[in-house]
Amino acid sequence: MVTIINTTEDEPMLAVVRSTVELAWADVGAEVTDPEVARLCAEAQQHVLAGRWLDMAALMLASVDLLLLATRLSDKAADLECSLTVICNLVTKAGSEDEALEIARLICAKLTHQPGEKPTLRIKVLFSLYNLLPSLSGKALVYRKALELAAAGKTADCVVPTFKNIDAFVAYWGIGKPEQRDLFLAVTRILKDQKGMTKEYFKFLNKYLATFDGSSDEADAIGAAKEEAAAAIIEFVKSSDLYQVLLSSGSHLRLRSCVRVEKSLRAIMLMILILWAMYRFLHTRT
Repeated sequence: MVTIINTTEDEPMLAVVRSTVELAWADVGAEVTDPEVARLCAEAQQHVLAGRWLDMAALMLASVDLLLLATRLSDKAADLECSLTVICNLVTKAGSEDEALEIARLICAKLTHQPGEKPTLRIKVLFSLYNLLPSLSGKALVYRKALELAAAGKTADCVVPTFKNIDAFVAYWGIGKPEQRDLFLAVTRILKDQKGMTKEYFKFLNKYLATFDGSSDEADAIGAAKEEAAAAIIEFVKSSDLYQVLLSSGSHLRLRSCVRVEKSLRAIMLMILILWAMYRFLHTRT
């Protein structure tokens, strides 16, 4: 015997399934929409009864994905955000931390796909997901995806204010050096394109370089660091206000970070150019 669950406010997930499917299929006519709504609602009921929350997330995201790309629904942003928030709440129903993490990965994959469409809304939803996740590794993953989305969707202003808390985040998540390195590199690349954030850019470039200890297993990563160091050289000599970074009392730019990648010729070049820039700065003021 099948138990019927009413699609009322008592079970918002089923209401979301119905409303999103109806919106997503609205253009094809009732003869197609009605059977599809009935089929998906019945499938959703079975997932709820069985506690299959990962399957439920996949089902709900399939319809929401159509809405994320629909320009005709620009006036439905609040409804779309509400639907996505309900989907994010599935992580709180998961039977284990691993299942919650899998649901989070599924949501992140959907939201970071085609980031140019409604990027601000997508980032807002990711931050909601971050707050709902119980796992610290999951939180770190979601935040990293938010940075990825902000960079691809040209909405850095949504994430830049959070950069002042990066050190606290890293300590809270307890992530290792490789994860820290990826995080700092992502932040550095975002800041590189932001006007008026030169000091912050070099601060995080320094944090990125400081994650290297010169061990042999870092050879591939050091190759990427050389590229960043080369880019930093160009930025350094292009902008005169960068000299102030070196002399400000609160600056975190230290040569020891470059020493960590001392086997890199480009890193050595950076050290030389920094010294040259300091000399030029002092010489012009004597």
